[in-house]
Amino acid sequence: MKILILGAGGREHTFAYKLAQSPKCSQLFVAPGNAGTAEIAENIDLKVTDFKAIKDFVLKEKIEMLVVGPEDPLVEGITDFFAEDDALNSVKVIGPSKRGALLEGSKERAKEFMAMHKIPTATYESFTEKSLEAGKEFLETLNPPYVLKADGLAAGKGVLIINDLEEAKQELQNMLAEKKFGAASAKVVIEEFLDGIELSVFVLTDGKNYKILPTAKDYKRIGEGDTGLNTGGMGAISPVPFVDDELMQKIEERIVKPTVNGLQEEDIDYKGFVFIGLIMVKNEPYVIEYNVRMGDPETEVVLPRIKSDLVEIFEKVSEEKLNEISLEIDERAATTVMLVSGGYPEAYEKSKEITGFDKVEDSIVFHAGTKFECDKVVTSGGRVIAVTSFGKDYKEALKKSYQNVEKLHFDKMYYRKDLGFDLS
Repeated sequence: MKILILGAGGREHTFAYKLAQSPKCSQLFVAPGNAGTAEIAENIDLKVTDFKAIKDFVLKEKIEMLVVGPEDPLVEGITDFFAEDDALNSVKVIGPSKRGALLEGSKERAKEFMAMHKIPTATYESFTEKSLEAGKEFLETLNPPYVLKADGLAAGKGVLIINDLEEAKQELQNMLAEKKFGAASAKVVIEEFLDGIELSVFVLTDGKNYKILPTAKDYKRIGEGDTGLNTGGMGAISPVPFVDDELMQKIEERIVKPTVNGLQEEDIDYKGFVFIGLIMVKNEPYVIEYNVRMGDPETEVVLPRIKSDLVEIFEKVSEEKLNEISLEIDERAATTVMLVSGGYPEAYEKSKEITGFDKVEDSIVFHAGTKFECDKVVTSGGRVIAVTSFGKDYKEALKKSYQNVEKLHFDKMYYRKDLGFDLS
C-alpha cells in the first residue's frame, strides 16, 4: 500500500517509523517531512493545507492511504475534501471530518460538546470584543488564577494562566481588542482554574468503536519545575505511573465512552485520533481540552509502545471495523526528551548543524525541526530533536534518554533536565 503522511514534525517522523515497519506498506511519502523522515520515506515538498497540490500528488502516485498529522488541514476540512471528490473518495483518510475537527478548532464548541454529553470539565463563559467589558466583570466573579483561552488554533500557545486580576483583564483586552493571537483570539473562553496533575489519554476511533492507547504525560513549560512560557511540549512519559485500573475505568466510563457516543449521536464522521487532555482533581478526572490528532511529543512515547501493525490498525479504522483487532502494547515504559533551539518558544536562530547521531545507542531519535542543508542535518524549528528510550520504569527510561541526549549537539541546544520531577 502506498501511504502519504502530512506534516513535518516529530509526530510525523514517529508515524513514518511505525508505518514503515509494516509489510503492508510498499511506499511511504511524507509532506513536507524533515531530515529524519527522509531516511525512511520520500519527502515531498507540499504545503499541508494546499489541498489541490495534495490531490494532484495523490492521483499521480496512486496513494491509497492519507495519514494527517497536524491540526490545520483537519480544521480546514481535508477529510471532507477527499470524501466529496469522486477521484479521491476511495483513499483511506486517517483524520476526522471538518465538523469533528471543530472539537479542537473551537474551544467554545468543545465546551458545548462536553456540556451536551455530560462530560466533566471546568465551568466557562466565552466573550468577543463586543462583550469585552462583560468578560472583565466575569473575571471578577472567579478566584485566581484566571484561565484565558483563545478560541481558535494558536499553535498550542493560546492559553494564559494569570494570578493577578488586573493583569488578567489587560490580557483579555490584548487578546480581544489588540488581536494578540490574531484571528484565533477573536473569541476568548474564560474558565475556572482546576488545580491538579495533568495527563493525556489517546483514543483511536472509527466513529463507532474505539481503542484506548497508552497514557502519557507531557511537560509544556520551558523551564525546570514547570516554570516559564508554555511550549509545544518539552518531553513526555508513558505510561503515567499514577494511573491505576480504577482511575482508567473512571476515565473510560465518564469521558471516553460519552465522547465517542456523542460523536455518533451528532452523526459526526470521525475516523482518527482523539487526544483528551485531562486534569486529576482529588482523583477525579476532568477534561481540559480535546485535540483531534495525536499530540507531540506524546506521539513519540505512545506509538513506539504499540507492537501491532499500524497499517493494519488504520485499515480497520477506515472500514469501521476497529472492534475486530486487539492492540498489543509493550509493557515497558517509554520516555522522550525534547531538544530545542536556544530562545524557544520566543525568537530563535535556525540552520545550526546537529552532530552526534552516530553515537546514540539503545534510543530512538525522532526529528522535529530539522532539514538537510549542504549534506548536513541542521535545525529548522524551535523543537528540534526528540530522544525516546525504553526502560522497566520511567526512571530507567529517562536515564537512558538523558545519556543519549548528551551525545547530541547543536549551538545553543537546550532541554529540560527534570522530567518526571512531579512523579516520584
